[in-house]
Amino acid sequence: MNWIDLRSDTVTPPTPAMRRAMAEAEVGDDVYGDDPTVQRLEALASELLQKEAALFVPSGTFGNQLALFTHCQPGDEVICGEDAHLVWHEVGAAAVIAGANLRPVPTHAGELGVDAIRPRIRPTGDIHLPKTALIALENAHSNGRALPLAGMQAVRRLAAEKGLAVHLDGARLFNAAVALGEDPAALAACADSVMVCLSKGLAAPVGSLLLGSRDFIEIARKKRKLLGGGLRQVGILAAAGLLGLTEMRARLAEDHANATALADLIDGQCGISVLRDQLDINLVWCRVPESLDGARLAADLLAEGIRINPPEDGLLRLVTHWAVSRANVATAAQALLVALKAQDVR
Repeated sequence: MNWIDLRSDTVTPPTPAMRRAMAEAEVGDDVYGDDPTVQRLEALASELLQKEAALFVPSGTFGNQLALFTHCQPGDEVICGEDAHLVWHEVGAAAVIAGANLRPVPTHAGELGVDAIRPRIRPTGDIHLPKTALIALENAHSNGRALPLAGMQAVRRLAAEKGLAVHLDGARLFNAAVALGEDPAALAACADSVMVCLSKGLAAPVGSLLLGSRDFIEIARKKRKLLGGGLRQVGILAAAGLLGLTEMRARLAEDHANATALADLIDGQCGISVLRDQLDINLVWCRVPESLDGARLAADLLAEGIRINPPEDGLLRLVTHWAVSRANVATAAQALLVALKAQDVR
């Protein structure tokens, strides 16, 4: 069956061009540093984001945690948003891998402001206190917002004032750049290290990149090996990543437009309320009626060839990507409304 899969942009299959590039990729041994396709991928990413060096890693969580492991010493504190991916969806890895303590801070719909950060920075000189080592930002946020560049720049200035490093979880950085109409390098300039995913809207089957200074990446490369992330003929995967950073990056606006089209078709119907202030990228967040049986909804749509994750806490997330066409959007919206009417929810 040709599924319409709206669960996430992580479900994207590699494009036909990616499959060909993977089959024909020139490879070496990346632990020795001699895989030419990986070298090209890392060089291109460094050029796009104007960072000195880049490192291919297996996943976004791996990249984020490797960044913390490289920036921090055990016992150091990381200031981040209380709704950040680092806090919610990375299995408490900061405590296990870096031995770092996350200090979650309230945000404004995902945006971490300097007024919230400043009082959380630990003063020096008190032996009872942990050291604040890092501020972690996220853009685009997993709530669907592309956060303003000016706010990121303000955090960067505060970090410089206090002698702190900044890490950017940029899993969907290129989506954020498209939504904001900004050069992705301008967003990356707000952080010392940046992680970007190749396996979401960019459609590569596996992989992310961690970027920073040459010295930072040199340390991270050794720690990547420690964590089991030293891969061998990984040019097979990097070949898909190269197309992600070129062909697929150029079409992200199409995914955003399809997300808006989906939102327009379902908003206000059968008790659905789309969170329009979080509709910046390819994520459609909707509030659904409390009476809705989410498991039944997912099962009914599955029977129609449409995959969704059931709602959680009254919120449903639908995600567009290259394998979801405008026609698929219309089909999915109609099936969703039929399934909701079958439950007689309002």
